[in-house]
Amino acid sequence: MAFLDFLRSLTPYKCYVLLLCLLAYLLNQLDRYLLPVMSKHIAHDIHYGDMGCLDRDGYFNSSVTDDKYCSHISTKSACESGFYFGGNESVCEWDYTGQGIEYQLIAGPVFIVVYTLCGIFIGYLTSIFKKKNLLAFFLLVWSVFTALSGACNTYWQLALTRFGLGIGEAGCTPFAAVIIAEMFDTELRGSAMGIYNFGIYFGYSMSYAFGNFLYDANIMDEGWRWVFYISSMMALPVAALLFITVKESPPSSSTPVSNDDDEDDCPLLEEDPQPTQPSWSEKLKELFFAFLSPPLLMLCLAGSIRNAGGYTWAVNTQLFFESQHQTSEQIGSYMSWIPLVGGSVGAFFGGFISDRVVKRRGIPARMAVLMVSQICAAPFALMALLLPAPACYIMLLPSNIIGEMWIGVCLTCVLELVPEKLRGASVGYYLFIITNIGGNIPLLLPPLKTLFAHVGADVALRNALIILFPGMYLASSVLFLLTIFIYKVWNNRQSRLRSNTSTDTNV
Repeated sequence: MAFLDFLRSLTPYKCYVLLLCLLAYLLNQLDRYLLPVMSKHIAHDIHYGDMGCLDRDGYFNSSVTDDKYCSHISTKSACESGFYFGGNESVCEWDYTGQGIEYQLIAGPVFIVVYTLCGIFIGYLTSIFKKKNLLAFFLLVWSVFTALSGACNTYWQLALTRFGLGIGEAGCTPFAAVIIAEMFDTELRGSAMGIYNFGIYFGYSMSYAFGNFLYDANIMDEGWRWVFYISSMMALPVAALLFITVKESPPSSSTPVSNDDDEDDCPLLEEDPQPTQPSWSEKLKELFFAFLSPPLLMLCLAGSIRNAGGYTWAVNTQLFFESQHQTSEQIGSYMSWIPLVGGSVGAFFGGFISDRVVKRRGIPARMAVLMVSQICAAPFALMALLLPAPACYIMLLPSNIIGEMWIGVCLTCVLELVPEKLRGASVGYYLFIITNIGGNIPLLLPPLKTLFAHVGADVALRNALIILFPGMYLASSVLFLLTIFIYKVWNNRQSRLRSNTSTDTNV
């Protein structure tokens, strides 16, 4: 079994390096999602985004009937009127909600544009510097900007720190993925990348624990600011261990796996039997044409749409549950472990399942795992938006377990479809594509909310998320299916071309 083969391949040193890469990715995701978790509190302090009628603390809880919530009030005067509920004191307040286009800009494009642009070129640094040193350096960079985020007093200062955070975080996966790929053989990389991707869910879940419980602790009466400070300090020991204790590894076997269908699963570009040192421009040109091949192009499009659904939900989860009148204690209690358990299980078993089936059916089998997982996850994602607490949180468990299989599997497909010499750069190129497309889709949320504004702010947000969360899961599954067919046609064509070339050479 692939899982047993993976366990047998592990050594103490491999476990140690994989753990450090996992910790780096954990901190990467933790620092990235602190803003979405605390946007409402930050907006109250530095004033950005939409304003709306909010429940005043201490007046309401989730047992109040839905038609009595302040979120149904659309004007400031009615919100601040104490007579709306028949009392002598206003039970609602007109304040910043943490939502709106200004929030979506700093959560998405401001971070993503620099993150993805840097991701392309950062991969080429592996030919100059050691990968483990690069990973440690960029870990320190994004941690500095995390700390600076806690010191912001204006919206534009916050935007600049998000910009800097994007530069630093771009240096995580391109280097970590290559370090992992060089330690594990082809048929085991899916499992290794699945474990590495635990970092997404550890970090994402920790952001809810930090953003809700540490905020409530109100350290030194600074509220949300110390959440950023504490998070940034956690990078120092991990960076030091990467610098001091990790050694560079020679590349492991990258021989393509066999296929019972007698199809040659091979990189889309031929490997150079005697590698040279091409210039950056030559590498970029070669990488560009590799990604123009139909299978990789369609795979990136499918991954982009799937990433859009996940990212839209990730940066709006806290705001959605707050709009459904959940307290910070409720949100933190569930979201600090559900993404961790569900996502980690899904990420690992996605790699494990794809490693097992790839031995029998080749690369298309990995793509089939991508397609099936998203079809099965979409109904649970929908229920998470429709059901009351605690059922809405529980539905996120199967949604994450099944839906999050895609991350490591899709990245593994990319690594197997490009030559080894381009793998470091290909990770950044792949992330550039899926993140720029998927990461900017949340900008559609405010206009979609406007379309549903007549039903109330809380219901409008829910309806918009139905389109951009489970809806994107289903759309990506269709595109992953198309990718399978395109890859098989392309691979058969390449096999015939190689066969004809071989025949002509022999003649």
